[in-house]
Amino acid sequence: MPQDLPDDLFEYLVDDPDTQGGLSDDAAAVEPGSFLRHVLSLSGSKIADGLIDPKLVLSWLLTSLGAGAFWTGLLVPVRESGALLPQLFTTPVITRQTIRKWFWAGGAFVQGICAILIAVAALTLDGNAAGAVIVGLLAVLALARSVCSASYKDVLGKTVGKSRRGTATGAASTAASVGVIVFALILLTGIGDRYAVVIAALLLAGGFWIGGAAIFATLREQPSTGDAARSIGWDQFRLLREDPQLMRFIVVRSLLVGTALAPPYFVLLNPDSGFGQLGALVLASAIASLLSSYVWGRLSDRSSRRVLLYAGLAGGGVLSVVALLDWLGGIGAPGVIPLALFGLMIAYNGVRQGRSTHLVDMADAADRAPYTALSNTVVGVVLFAAGAAFAGIASVSVPLVIALFAVMCWTASALSLGLNEVQDDA
Repeated sequence: MPQDLPDDLFEYLVDDPDTQGGLSDDAAAVEPGSFLRHVLSLSGSKIADGLIDPKLVLSWLLTSLGAGAFWTGLLVPVRESGALLPQLFTTPVITRQTIRKWFWAGGAFVQGICAILIAVAALTLDGNAAGAVIVGLLAVLALARSVCSASYKDVLGKTVGKSRRGTATGAASTAASVGVIVFALILLTGIGDRYAVVIAALLLAGGFWIGGAAIFATLREQPSTGDAARSIGWDQFRLLREDPQLMRFIVVRSLLVGTALAPPYFVLLNPDSGFGQLGALVLASAIASLLSSYVWGRLSDRSSRRVLLYAGLAGGGVLSVVALLDWLGGIGAPGVIPLALFGLMIAYNGVRQGRSTHLVDMADAADRAPYTALSNTVVGVVLFAAGAAFAGIASVSVPLVIALFAVMCWTASALSLGLNEVQDDA
């Protein structure tokens, strides 16, 4: 890598490259290289996420293997909740270490191995056996992801300065979108055997995770010193009472889960959406991420509170339009569902960028890990409970579920007005 490349990219991508952003002198001295490593490793992880998407890709794979609705129905709850719920228990192990990059690198490596094993299982098994093994591997992948999530924000806070963290994650999301768009176009054009394309995507996802792990391991992370992180466990629920801003943030984030849970219900509105629409939906999601992630990241560095506000408004607007179109009988028109998903994914990327940047910037070094663990665990419970509840409501009325998601987004936007402008402390 040319010596000046990290410095040049850093100065080009961020607004204020000359400020220290709360970093130690040693961390600030190598920040351009750290910034680039974050972008590269996170890009690999995000591309892998898109290639193995349980909502679309793995659901199609299990259906083609004859695994049945039971195993297919477990994919999203296992993936989403499994990545969040364990963090209250995995974070104490992480915070006892002075160097924490190895947890993200190790978690990414395990995810890569699981993706490869899922491809192997798909090639050698079918029926319920395939369903059980693939869902089990996805559970291990989700647990490894929880380790990555619990460690990442703390490492990001130690190696990239405030007002530049959202830009790093946003740039990674934008770069990753290009790879997912290529995958979507291959699905749309029908190049090669469909089953072979999906298997190749799973193997490639494994490679991207392993490559991202290798890059992340080269970060020059400074050891944690001075203020020790708070002990983490069940007693950390008292933080919800002690810090009203944390409580409000978690409520806002929990109400915005509809942007993540709604896509499968879009498909249910128009069941005649075979493999061809899979490509259209993957493409819509990837283009939305490409166009919005970097912008949301830059906006988050200026005001993550406003990003949560705007993302909630956008999500509520899209979901309301979808519910209205279904009531009017226009939801089955060609291109309507992919277009609606495109709009919703713009909002979803805003939620992801806003919540990540807000949590990192609202907490100091000692509080960052327990705040992250508590927030993710609570939201994991909400995701699991909401997923089950809305699945039951959907058996009566899918449009009602979408309308409820819209109400949740509108409510989150209103509540976000009471969040602090945490970037003002930069």
